[in-house]
Amino acid sequence: MNALEVSAVGFRYGQREALKGVGFSLAAGEFAALLGPNGAGKSTLIALLTRLYDLQLGEIAVCGHSLKHQPRVALARLGVVFQQSTLDLDLSVEQNLRYHAALHGLSGKVAALRIERELERQQLGQRRREKVRLLNGGHRRRVEIARALLHEPSLLLLDEASSGLDPASRNGLNRHVRRLCRDQNMAVLWTTHLLDEVQADDHLLLLHQGRIITDDRAGAVGGQEAGGLAQAFERLTTAKACA
Repeated sequence: MNALEVSAVGFRYGQREALKGVGFSLAAGEFAALLGPNGAGKSTLIALLTRLYDLQLGEIAVCGHSLKHQPRVALARLGVVFQQSTLDLDLSVEQNLRYHAALHGLSGKVAALRIERELERQQLGQRRREKVRLLNGGHRRRVEIARALLHEPSLLLLDEASSGLDPASRNGLNRHVRRLCRDQNMAVLWTTHLLDEVQADDHLLLLHQGRIITDDRAGAVGGQEAGGLAQAFERLTTAKACA
């Protein structure tokens, strides 16, 4: 069973068609990079995957559960790190995690065990009592990832999660998420507009003007051009824009 199935998804803002028949699948333990220029429709797709927006057309299933017809079951298998931070800056790291655990109905004992595990895994143990507003951007992202993993999701969505981070923090976050994907057999959908966050073995989904125009391994796409993925990206998005 695939971790994520997206079938013929369309979405409009009034007369503007933001997504046009988008479809792809993501297997368990797979790292997929959703790449596209600004305005391609990435954030709209994430809003549909997380049910911030209701589906207008098509179907989305998480681990075989329809997001439209079984939303509670589907969302329970999903962890999310949004582009804009949703942490409470005036609460400590641990308080943010406890609040999230309570929202997911975890018992006090289970919540405590999982919080300890995630604090250790994210290397945040010594910062557990610090207010989030005192953390730098990279550490805040690690808190958000810890929070997203507390309920043990099968699929982790990250919407431009490295936005606003310095290059070292961006690279560190990317490596960290890839380790989680490998070690936990958890599927990851990483949305970005930055080519250096994509690796050759990644499942590459190139979204442009509301359509998936590439669904392949990044190395296969970049290997077709002398200039690699950067040249392929420019050619594909320019050609589609002029069509």
